Amino acid sequence: MTISSRQLWRLAIPIILANLTVPLLGAVDTALAGHFQNEAYLGGVALGGQVFTLLYWSLSFLRMGTTGLTAQSAGEGSRRLARLIFWRGLILASALGSAFILLEPVILYLLHEAVRTGPDVRAVADLYISVRLWSAPASLGNFVVLGWLLGRLQARTALGLQLLINGVNAVLALFFVIGLGWGVAGIAGATALADGIGLAVGLSVVCRPLERETVTLTWRELIEPQSLGQFMAINRDIFVRTLCLLAAFALFTLEGARQGDLFLATNAVLLTFQNIASFGLDGIAQATEVLVGAAIGAGDRPGFRQAARLSLISAFLAGGVMSLVFLVTGPLLITLLSDLPEIIANALTFLPWVVLWPLIAVWGYQLDGIFIGATRAREMRNAMGISLALFVLAALSLEPAFGNHGLWAALTLFMASRAITLAFYFTRIERHIIPVSSRRESSHATILGGDSPARP
Repeated sequence: MTISSRQLWRLAIPIILANLTVPLLGAVDTALAGHFQNEAYLGGVALGGQVFTLLYWSLSFLRMGTTGLTAQSAGEGSRRLARLIFWRGLILASALGSAFILLEPVILYLLHEAVRTGPDVRAVADLYISVRLWSAPASLGNFVVLGWLLGRLQARTALGLQLLINGVNAVLALFFVIGLGWGVAGIAGATALADGIGLAVGLSVVCRPLERETVTLTWRELIEPQSLGQFMAINRDIFVRTLCLLAAFALFTLEGARQGDLFLATNAVLLTFQNIASFGLDGIAQATEVLVGAAIGAGDRPGFRQAARLSLISAFLAGGVMSLVFLVTGPLLITLLSDLPEIIANALTFLPWVVLWPLIAVWGYQLDGIFIGATRAREMRNAMGISLALFVLAALSLEPAFGNHGLWAALTLFMASRAITLAFYFTRIERHIIPVSSRRESSHATILGGDSPARP
């Protein structure tokens, strides 16, 4: 299996472009809400959107786990395994999405307890959440479809699907709000309907070629205890890992808020740089997942080494370019994000941390991609747990002495420790790569069962 930089970027560029459609859609929703009668509408839509970001980001294992497992099945050449991965993921997504709908009162109660807002903002957020929540099964199902397409090296198809979903969402939002006057319900309803349309199209794209295959599955295979247990264990560990990541950024935000509204706003502006950088770094990492998974599925150790080496080199170069762009354009971007003099001046003080960030964070992103492709979820969980503990200790120690600089130093240490802890586990991946010819036949009938190459 020969892997080239061109192959890596042919996968990464469509993923990066797909990622970029997400903030553009958010800008449409923000612009629509910002032109309603008062600021409560904008605040309520923003708050409701953050709830879904938290819910869906915490379940990103549906995309990551599906990509890694599907790529391995492709490398192994097992169509039956690929089908099992897809349908198990879709069943899990449907169950979790349905649970969100049933738990709507609990979600709203927790939101009201966690965020104290005025009654107008709360009413808008409640309406937005109540309408959009109906598409939770479809939205989570799209994670599985996207992960499966990426795992099958269909990055352009995945890009097309993302463009369709976000394009339909934007058009419907404009029509529902401006044309029909549905207000906040129109914004949320557009997202819900776009998710449903996206899943319908995605299923047709995935299932059409599957119908031509002679492989058939039974419910007994889908719910086979050992294989299903291993499938759930991988997703569970990625889920815990993601919660640790969310906890770190939540603590960063809370500690910044304790320093006052100025530092809260400043950090929010600077974290926008982090979000921009993550589009590029995460796109390369997702391409890495596919190439690493395919190499491991094929039992190809040289291919694995080549994929890991090329991804790290490519990502480092991308991180360097991002740091240079932030250094040159940082002051301009800050003024575009805020026109308040005190926020601009404060953000410029902490801009060096943002310039440094891509060069430090890039290694954690890429090692994440390698470990997801190898489905080494347990190590990812452990590494992130250690990194979170170090971040908490650093934040509580450095912030009292150095203020916001100490908080950014702790976040930088957190990103570095993600890479260091994963690097410690790195050699385990290659040791567990087993050539296809050496595997027991039973491994073809289960996901990560028996002597599967990616079994922890």
